Amino acid sequence: MTTPFPFTAVVGQDDLRLALLLNAVSPAVGGVLVRGEKGTAKSTAVRALSVLLPTVDVVAGCRFSCDPAAPDPACPDGPHNPPGAFESRPARMVELPVGASEDRLVGALDIERALAEGVKAFEPGLLADAHRGILYVDEVNLLHDHLVDLLLDAAAMGASYVEREGVSVRHAAKFLLVGTMNPEEGELRPQLLDRFGLTVEVAASREPDQRVEVVRRRLAYDDDPAGFATRWAGEEAAVRQRIVAARALLPSVRLGDGALRQIAATCAAFEVDGMRADIVMARTATALAAWAGRTEVLAEDVRQAALLALPHRRRRNPFDAPGLDEDKLDQTLEEFSGESEDDDPDPDGPGGGGGRPAPDDGDPQGGDTGARPEAGEDGEPQASGGSGEQAPTRAAEPFRTKVLTVPGIGTGAAGRRSRARTEHGRTTGARRPRGALTKLHLAATVQAAAPHQRARGRSGPGLVVRRDDLRQATREGREGNLVLFLVDASGSMAARQRMSAVKGAVLSLLLDAYQRRDKVGLVTFRGSAAEVALPPTSSVDAAAARLEALPTGGRTPLAAGLLKAHDVLRVERLRDPARRALVVVVTDGRATGGPEPVALAGRAARLFAADGVASVVVDCESGPVRLGLAGQLAGELGGAAVTLDELRADSIAGLVKDVQRRAA
Repeated sequence: MTTPFPFTAVVGQDDLRLALLLNAVSPAVGGVLVRGEKGTAKSTAVRALSVLLPTVDVVAGCRFSCDPAAPDPACPDGPHNPPGAFESRPARMVELPVGASEDRLVGALDIERALAEGVKAFEPGLLADAHRGILYVDEVNLLHDHLVDLLLDAAAMGASYVEREGVSVRHAAKFLLVGTMNPEEGELRPQLLDRFGLTVEVAASREPDQRVEVVRRRLAYDDDPAGFATRWAGEEAAVRQRIVAARALLPSVRLGDGALRQIAATCAAFEVDGMRADIVMARTATALAAWAGRTEVLAEDVRQAALLALPHRRRRNPFDAPGLDEDKLDQTLEEFSGESEDDDPDPDGPGGGGGRPAPDDGDPQGGDTGARPEAGEDGEPQASGGSGEQAPTRAAEPFRTKVLTVPGIGTGAAGRRSRARTEHGRTTGARRPRGALTKLHLAATVQAAAPHQRARGRSGPGLVVRRDDLRQATREGREGNLVLFLVDASGSMAARQRMSAVKGAVLSLLLDAYQRRDKVGLVTFRGSAAEVALPPTSSVDAAAARLEALPTGGRTPLAAGLLKAHDVLRVERLRDPARRALVVVVTDGRATGGPEPVALAGRAARLFAADGVASVVVDCESGPVRLGLAGQLAGELGGAAVTLDELRADSIAGLVKDVQRRAA
């Protein structure tokens, strides 16, 4: 067995270590989500924590780690009453791989034996293994949605339920849930973020001395893991004893009305949704007091609890960065530090009006407050310098867009955009299972077994079922797609008002892609060439940031943009052949620069039609006289065209037509 890196030898990362230790003291806090760049000791710290947890007593022979002092009455290996022999073992740390199946997580039920013999033959999954220990999910943001839902439901209820065609098994599943993620690879949905008790942002230190110490300790550990662990054994034992003492002290910690009022006021001041934040803060503050060896929750505990429990709950949309205004936090805690509710606040102090003007937050419309370029005769800003390039403009407010889908039925990763054959969704038919049976089609199984009952010597009421009779249900759900944005950033799009509207539309589509669990990419073209501003990624935050900084100006190399996008799709098909693409071209349809730019763009567009790639052209042309070039481009692509105004209209239906039907 590999010797883990000692928890106390982790350099820095104080918030990460504290959040993990608080959950070790009080698992009711609700787990930890660790966000940060790669190479910041996220996984190292989590794996090291398991060594510090106290040993657990379990019923001997129980696969579900029942507590001999209070065995689970519904344990599949039970009953354990009266409890027999028990054994002590270290607390387990179970890792959930990103690519795990549902059966691997919750367990597998032998449907064949359940139907033929009436026996609930259950093989425990990772949730059972993690009971009374740690369940660790690395890259939790890449875990399939249905697995995350099962995971968090079990964490909330303290039990796991496995149901297959009316046959169900339940077992206890109480564990410390720890997830790590790199935000560059995509975000968790807000409702899932909220289910983690605490969150911690980690980053590598920029202090040379601390970085030197990190390298020194890591090299020493790699050279002699056992010897390195021995050198830190004293510190590890001290922390282990402190956890045991804090657990024993926890029931005696008093959460006074003053501290509780500060918690409620803080959650209200930061406008978090629901009441889960208040409860988590209360539990965290109590655990902090126990960890400090106190029986009274102080204001400093409330403040630290807020810094750990609230940042991820303040995200109003996926483009908001998590965080907490510490000045506002201190102001709120001071305001509710024990004064009577009837005391009038200082009119000139924190929270009072006092006739003072509000702090200057800049232009309420989102514009900057600095100097602006002079306007030309048409009212639009002049291009700076001689290159024709204009400074980036801010995006208009995002809006709810029409759903764009890829035609046909795919087999890509689970998501919420286009139709696909999936493990979850409505049942559409049955087939013979390939490998392990995961979703039984009961009617089809009975129909397959019925003609053979006499030949199999059936004599009783039971149905004689053989392996060959079993039928797997085929289901249709939704998949996530690759939404590749091809954005025209040329001079014809550079008018400030138009570009703001274009960015607002793309931002809206990015928000829709986030909600539908898509991958996104961004290709832009301007001047004489096109560039991949963002390779396909699951991080819509990164795409939004690149869009915000997008410069404009110059000619319109439409053909270059189309060819660049086609090349991106070609490479992505090799990496992820099951994920289908939707190309969204945002342009007014003009093509300039080089010989025969319009004809060249047409030939490039027909490559997409030949490959059967679904596409939509967002027509950005404005003014009383319109050339209709975007519509012509959509025809060459084999897709549909929609104006910026129509993109938000509810009456538009079927923007993406079936490519094969159009070709016919």
